[in-house]
Parts: sequence; C-alpha cells; structure tokens
Amino acid sequence: MTGKARSFGREAAHQILAGGSAGLVEICLMHPLDVVKTRFQIQRGNTDPTRYKSLGDSFRTIFRTEGLFGFYKGILPPILAETPKRAVKFFTFEQYKKLLGNVSLSPALTFAVAGLGSGLTEAVVVNPFEVVKVSLQANRDAFTEQPSTFAKARQIIQANGLGLQGLNKGLSATLGRHGVFNMVYFGFYFNVKNIVPVSKDPTLEFLRKFGIGLASGTIASVINIPFDVAKSRIQGPQPVPGEIKYRTCFKTMATVYKEEGFLALYKGLVPKIMRLGPGGAVMLLVYEYASRWLQENW
Repeated sequence: MTGKARSFGREAAHQILAGGSAGLVEICLMHPLDVVKTRFQIQRGNTDPTRYKSLGDSFRTIFRTEGLFGFYKGILPPILAETPKRAVKFFTFEQYKKLLGNVSLSPALTFAVAGLGSGLTEAVVVNPFEVVKVSLQANRDAFTEQPSTFAKARQIIQANGLGLQGLNKGLSATLGRHGVFNMVYFGFYFNVKNIVPVSKDPTLEFLRKFGIGLASGTIASVINIPFDVAKSRIQGPQPVPGEIKYRTCFKTMATVYKEEGFLALYKGLVPKIMRLGPGGAVMLLVYEYASRWLQENW
C-alpha cells in the first residue's frame, strides 16, 4: 500500500469512527423526542380521536399508556443505522468538500453544496431503517406487545418488497429531508464558526461551538420540516387501511396543505427542534473532539 493510500485510509477511518460515535451519542440522548415528533406528524387534523392536545399531553399519554419504554419505540433501527448513517454523513461531507475545493466555488458555497451532497448520500443509506422506525413509532400498543424490529422489517418486505412501496417507501421525501437539512446544517455551522472569533478559554470555546451547532440544527429543522412531515405521512399508516393516499413527496405536501392548512406542514416542529437543536450541536462537537482525539492518538 502506498503512503498516499495509507494516508487516505487512515483519514477515512478517523471520519467514519468519529461520525459513528457522534450519531450513537445523539440518538441515545434524543430518541424520545423523535418518537413524539413522529406521533404529531402522523396525526390528521382535529378529527383524530387519539390526537395529542399538546406536547405535555403527548409525554403524559405515552408514559401512562405505553410506559417509559414507549419513548424508545423504534430505537433499534436508528442505532443500527446511526453508525453507517453518521459515518456516511461526515465522511462524504469531508470528501465532497475536498472535491469541491478543486472547483471555483466560494468557501461559503462549498460548505453548503458539500452538505447537500452528504445529505442525499445519507438518505439513500438510511431510508429503509426510517421505514421500519416510523412503522414501530406509530404503534400505540404497550411496548411489550409491539412486534420486534426484525419482525416488522420482515412484515414490510413480505407485504410490499424492497422497492418504493416497501422498504424504500418515501425515498423522495427522505432525500429532500436530509439534503436540505445537511445543506443548511453544515453550511451555517462552518461559515459562522469561521466568522465568530475563537476563544482561548476552553469552556468559552466549547460554548461557542455548542451555540453555533444549536443554531445550525434549529434553523435546518425549521427549513426542512415539510419534507419530514411528508416522509412520516408516506411511511406511516395510511388514513384508510389498504388505500394508499400519500405516495410522493410534493404531492403529499400539497395534500396536507389543501386538507389541513399551511401549519400542518410544521407538525412536530417543537419536539424536532428540541431534539435536533441540541442534538445537532452534540453531533458536531462529538465529531470534532473524537476526530481530534483519533488524529492525535492513532
């Protein structure tokens, strides 16, 4: 193996390990909010008798009817997906950034375009896991009564196969969700981080990065949530069993807007921000610190 190939292999390993660590920490801390967000997104209008009245009501109802583990429904697919998903996110971001460095783009635009590319790549990897996760999260039975992750995956494959009606259902919405999120997330974080002065005090420097990461995750969440709502509607239970109402990303957005109004495209925004605001900051910080540690020690 040449020195150049060895150097690339080590760099890739650092990015993959650091990205996987960042994703695992984030999902373990923030998954309950993802469950609540999904429940809000699959509610239809004010006629749903099982709808939650508020964020507090959702937490109380889930805890009372499904127990503490109800907040961790569908966690295994993201855990199984987080290492490859975040590894792909950060590794491809770094590689797209390096590739775009050879093109005459401004540094600011390079971060955003590299983020878009990493998000689209990430979406392809993660979509099957998202289909299983949303199916499990939509289940309101007690935690002990719901099917296992692998049983649910088998059920989806046996019923609808591996294609766009089965394990890859909602791929267009997932591409939109991840592409837009990462474009804003990476673009905002690295551009603002280069503007805000670095602090020599380690605590202040940590807070500087955390604050920028928090803003990045929050802004990206606000911008991409219509794609997220569309994804949850397509991948979740259809209003009439056996009849597919939500099929493609933009048609689903149009249907939700027409039937439920503009604000319906922002369902689940509060728990999403509560998760991906601090969660986005956690991911970037874990990635940066883990990457630095790996570079110094390996």
